[in-house]
Amino acid sequence: MSLIYKKLRQFKASYQFSVLTPTFNRAHTLGRAYESLVKQTYQCFEWVIVDDGSTDNTAQLVRQWQKEATFPIVYQWQENQHKKAAFNHGVRQAKGELIVVLDSDDTLLPNALSEMLQVWWAIPKAKRQQFVGVTGLCQTPDGHVVGDLFPYDRFEANALDLFFKYQVRGEKFGCLNRSVLLRFPFPEYPGFVPESLVWRSIARAGYVHCFVNKVFRVYYPSTDSLSQQGKQTNQHAFGLWLLAQDTLAKCMPWYHDAPKEFFYAAIRYVRFWLHVHQLKVQTPCAVLPLSFKAKVLIALMAPLGGVLFLRDRWLR
Repeated sequence: MSLIYKKLRQFKASYQFSVLTPTFNRAHTLGRAYESLVKQTYQCFEWVIVDDGSTDNTAQLVRQWQKEATFPIVYQWQENQHKKAAFNHGVRQAKGELIVVLDSDDTLLPNALSEMLQVWWAIPKAKRQQFVGVTGLCQTPDGHVVGDLFPYDRFEANALDLFFKYQVRGEKFGCLNRSVLLRFPFPEYPGFVPESLVWRSIARAGYVHCFVNKVFRVYYPSTDSLSQQGKQTNQHAFGLWLLAQDTLAKCMPWYHDAPKEFFYAAIRYVRFWLHVHQLKVQTPCAVLPLSFKAKVLIALMAPLGGVLFLRDRWLR
């Protein structure tokens, strides 16, 4: 353990990992996340729980776990805001070098932290400051891997290349360098903001991930996840428009790697802009300038975007 703490002092961290769990009224699932942490083969971590205004018995459960756990549990309660605000608060409170964001209804495999750390320490020290973290895979409770495997068992790339060049899709999971996350907090706009906007900003700043074909997390789909809320376009329209805008304004260098993605983005740009306009949402950010090529794509796809907007209104 002395080697671990020597390494941590180099990064001014108290723990190797901070496991961060934003939660809201999830007392009925939080227990399985806790049990998976108890079973970790690597125990140099703290568990930071940021409660986004729960009204169930979350606080009582956590107090009991604080008495019995072999690792420190930090519990922070805040007035209900949003998961992204809870995430930002947790990053600021964390004392680990690496942050593992564990949802309140998911679990870690027993060797997850140990295997993440092995990959992290295998990165040469001189290069490590260029990395946002280690990213692996998720599986369902019955053992099936969620989404695509990475093209190689271990490779380095940024989030933009992973999406456009390698076209890897599906839920992924790993640990993230806290110092990088502090530089790139989630925008705290009202409503839904896609995580991809943050990962893309980090990629543009020159940071890469170490991607590995190792499963770290067991993913339990929930009824209130975005994937289950596809028809709630009013709630998510602004965030989805922001993502389409980012694709068309900032990602055109990848057009030839995945042209379909840019046609889809043009459709979503029109569809969700119409929702934002109808709702009279005051956009808290400047509209990004679009190239001539992006404007042509939007003009071509505008009829289909308009049809989807009308369909959304019809289905409400």
